[in-house]
Amino acid sequence: MAGPTGNGDRMTTPARRHRPCRGFTLMELIVVMTVIALLLSLALPRYLDALDRGKDKVQERNIGLVREAIDQHYGDRGRYPDSLDDLVERRYLRAVPLDPYSERPDWVVIPPRDATLGGIADIASSGRDLDGRPRAPRPGAEAPGPNGAADAGGEAR
Repeated sequence: MAGPTGNGDRMTTPARRHRPCRGFTLMELIVVMTVIALLLSLALPRYLDALDRGKDKVQERNIGLVREAIDQHYGDRGRYPDSLDDLVERRYLRAVPLDPYSERPDWVVIPPRDATLGGIADIASSGRDLDGRPRAPRPGAEAPGPNGAADAGGEAR
């Protein structure tokens, strides 16, 4: 079969055929990255605030559970437990709950007014973060007291 020149040779042209470009231009990538950054700047603060509010709720619940266990211990035995581990050993709690901010059971122990009644009348948060630094209160949240306890309630029971 004869080629375009008639002698069977293919004709070579200096101009190459224009193929459609595959990929994106730099400007398109910059626009997409700008839109993503804008969306993240709007969504990320809300997400982080929701995480903090969730940790606040978990902390409130954990403190409430330990306070109920302390009250049950006092009601059953007529004295407060000497340590949080006593509540676990006597099966008032399955385990000492963790502070969701520090991820450790490092609660501030508040003794009763009468030391002969035991060692723990109440607990409060240590007010520390994962690195052991004091945690700054969230806007609108109650500020920690002198011992780092936000809801120690002042007087022990």
